[in-house]
Amino acid sequence: MGTLTIRLDDKLDRELTRLAKQQKRTKSELVRDILRRYTTVELFDEARKRLQPYAERAGYLTDEDFFREFS
Repeated sequence: MGTLTIRLDDKLDRELTRLAKQQKRTKSELVRDILRRYTTVELFDEARKRLQPYAERAGYLTDEDFFREFS
């Protein structure tokens, strides 16, 4: 497992501490989860951008078009 050291401003540190206590988790656990979620969303957005031209050519212009077809 790698290690990352970051500096947080006081306000962000207080908020992170508050959230960690509220969820009964360590700040490290919380930050790992936040980073996992963020990277997942970024990967999804990248895939969406690559696939969008193909979807548009197939007639899927909106999310609703896609979900109507496949839901």
